[in-house]
Amino acid sequence: MHQWVIIGGGIQGLTVATFLLKKNKTTTNQIRIVDPNPKPLENWKRCTSTISMPYLRSPSVHHLDTDPFSLQSFSKKKQTYQSNNDFYGRYKRPSLHMFNDHCDHLVDELEIQQAYVTSKVSNLEKRDGYWRVDLENGEKFKAEKVVIAIGISEQLHLPEWAKNLKQTNPNSLFHVFDKELPSFEKMNAPFVVVGGGITATHLAIKLAASFPREVTMLKRHPFRIHDFDSNPEWLGPKKRHPFVKMKDYEKRRDAIKSARHKGSIPSELRNRLNHLVKTEKICIKEGMVTEHQVRPKEVHLSLDTGEFITAGSILMATGFEQNLPGKDWLEPVIKQEKLPCAKCGYPILNNMLEWAPNLYVSGALAELEVGPIARNISGARVAANIISSI
Repeated sequence: MHQWVIIGGGIQGLTVATFLLKKNKTTTNQIRIVDPNPKPLENWKRCTSTISMPYLRSPSVHHLDTDPFSLQSFSKKKQTYQSNNDFYGRYKRPSLHMFNDHCDHLVDELEIQQAYVTSKVSNLEKRDGYWRVDLENGEKFKAEKVVIAIGISEQLHLPEWAKNLKQTNPNSLFHVFDKELPSFEKMNAPFVVVGGGITATHLAIKLAASFPREVTMLKRHPFRIHDFDSNPEWLGPKKRHPFVKMKDYEKRRDAIKSARHKGSIPSELRNRLNHLVKTEKICIKEGMVTEHQVRPKEVHLSLDTGEFITAGSILMATGFEQNLPGKDWLEPVIKQEKLPCAKCGYPILNNMLEWAPNLYVSGALAELEVGPIARNISGARVAANIISSI
């Protein structure tokens, strides 16, 4: 019997594990972290590496460790980071390289790899006084407590025209977070990056460095400029207290939707794009695809503006489906265990993020209780702090 089984080895799951271990609520021997990727945070590192994100969007106090200033202390101890490039801007946003090194440091320090199990969950079932977690590799764990800390990164979103093109001509269109994404050097230029948010922006900047004058960024709306993807006031009681007092979960869902700055970018990224446009290394167009025509080694896209774009490769930076994470295995568990859900399909939790006795959630699944920050690193810290205080 294990004290804790955490389902998910990404930012959310690792933050919960770190808080539990650092607060002496469990030991490495008494915890298991289940994830389909071979190593902790592998999906996070793959996605951020693909778009060459230089700095995180979140400030330096948002990371996996319990001490808010742990990342800053880490940077001072490591001579590698004794430069002005460790943190960016007024919020001291950390470099991705340093953030990842800090994560690796915590994984090593807490011996998390010993508790890590590479597999997918196939079923979760309440037994007499414990939870049984069944894995696709055949293992079964008994756990006093379970945390479901999975995200939506497996649910890649493509608009209908892109789905159709992907079926008929799969080598011309890719989602940027596809696990089977070929290297950009093996793709045909020119490139069209579809999307107007932070992922599309980082990707367009990266491609422009290697393929100048062969990159077009296609977005549906004018740039939405925000430092963060939701108001920082959601980190404190000013926004969160009124939110959790709402008894109507549809109103909570509406509050989350209106609070999120979906598809937004910080001002310095817009400035970098403006410079690339002025130097003619990149082209930016606004509009939606209405038709596509496949020709040898290229695709012609017709826009609702009447313009046309020719692409050798189309890279979709169109985010993720907003469906319930882990739907395939989780929906049967919801029915079997009679777990309460709102109309949107997401969990109804108590103030300790408990879905059923000794079953907790973090990340996207916790957003009807944590609010619009739930999916972010800040939300991971909020959830981990609550769960580790049990």
